[in-house]
Amino acid sequence: MNQLELQLETNTVALTDLPSEAQFQTWIDAALADQAKEFEVVVRLVDEPESQQLNREYRGKDSPTNILSFTFEVPDGLELNLLGDLVICAPLVKKEAIEQQKLLEHHWAHLVIHGVLHLRGYDHIDDDEAEEMESKEIEILQQLNIPNPYQE
Repeated sequence: MNQLELQLETNTVALTDLPSEAQFQTWIDAALADQAKEFEVVVRLVDEPESQQLNREYRGKDSPTNILSFTFEVPDGLELNLLGDLVICAPLVKKEAIEQQKLLEHHWAHLVIHGVLHLRGYDHIDDDEAEEMESKEIEILQQLNIPNPYQE
């Protein structure tokens, strides 16, 4: 089993409808199921101001975002299994699920899997990469009996 470190920003702890640690573990394991090696992933749940600050600092976008992925670069000579960090804006995830008329649990699962795939090197900068990443997301979500999040 992959290792999960779950961090809750203090304002986020008060939110209801947060996934359980077991749910996060299930989604991370599903996104890493085809990997021979086990990894550690840090998941930090934050509020909108922290998300906005990080998005501005690391992506140059002055607004909160649903998820940020930070891949860990293992220094030469060290043996670590830390894949990276996911920073998820919990209030924004809830707001998006309502706006997109998706089950909250399904939206959480999609974003966590999306973030882990970023940590694995998948991206959606160009159309071919986006298609490959979305196909992988859909495949993993189907294994969890979650519908395609890209269908209208």
